[in-house]
Amino acid sequence: MGIGVMVVGFLLLIVILNSIRILKEYERAVIFRLGKLAPEGAIVGGNGPGLILLIPIIDKMVKISLRTVVLDVPPQDVITKDNVSIKVNAVVYFRVVDPNKAVVEVENYLYATSQLAQTTLRSVLGQVELDDLLSEREKINAHLQEILDRHTDPWGIKVSTVEVKHIDLPQEMQRAMARQAEAERERRAKVINAEGEYQASSRLAEAASIIATQPTALQLRFLQTLTEIAAENNSIVLFPVPIDLIRPFIKLIEEKK
Repeated sequence: MGIGVMVVGFLLLIVILNSIRILKEYERAVIFRLGKLAPEGAIVGGNGPGLILLIPIIDKMVKISLRTVVLDVPPQDVITKDNVSIKVNAVVYFRVVDPNKAVVEVENYLYATSQLAQTTLRSVLGQVELDDLLSEREKINAHLQEILDRHTDPWGIKVSTVEVKHIDLPQEMQRAMARQAEAERERRAKVINAEGEYQASSRLAEAASIIATQPTALQLRFLQTLTEIAAENNSIVLFPVPIDLIRPFIKLIEEKK
C-alpha cells in the first residue's frame, strides 16, 4: 500500500512539474485547450511572462518570442524596368505583435515572411529603372516596408524596416557607368573652363575700353609689368622704348641737318 501511494505521488509530481512553465520577459505563450485557442491563456499566469500553470493533458503550449527578428534576404536575380540584369539582397526587421495570430493564421511565420520578402523584392525592383534604384534607395525601402507590413499584418507581424543592402551590377554595366561618369566630369570641366574664358574676356574688354580713353594707363601698366619681371634676377628683359619719347630728339636732329 505504501509503495502504491509513493508511485501515485511520484506520478502526480511529474504531472505538476510538466504543467509548470517559466517564460522570459520577451516570450509569450499561445495555449490550445482541447485543440481550441484559449484567449485567457493558462489557468495561472495568463500568457506570460513569468510563471504559468497549464492543465495537464488538456493544455498544449506554443512559445513565441516578441523580440525583433533580423531577416537576411538572400541575393535575388532582378531585371529592372530598363532591362538590366542585377543581383540584389536586403535585410528585413520585424517582430511579432500578436502571438495568437502568428500561430493560428500562418503555419510558419518566419518562413512565410522570408518568402514574401523575396518575392516582393523582385516584384518592386522589377518596376523601377536602374538609375532610380541607385539614386532613390530610401524611397524604394519605404515602399518595400509598406507592402510587407500590409501583407504580414493579418499574421500579427509588424515589419519596421526594410533596407536594400547591396546591388551587384554586371561588369559591362560597371564599365559603361564608369565611362558615363568620366564623360560627365569632362563635360563639367569644359563648361567651367569656357565660363572662365568668358569672364576673362569680359574683363579684358572692359580694361581695353578704359585704356582706350586713357593712353597713359597703357604706359603705367607696361611699367608695372616690367617691375614684376625685374623681380626675377635671372631674367633678360628687352625694354622697348616708346617712339613718343625719342620723337623730339629726332626732330632736333633733322632741324640741325
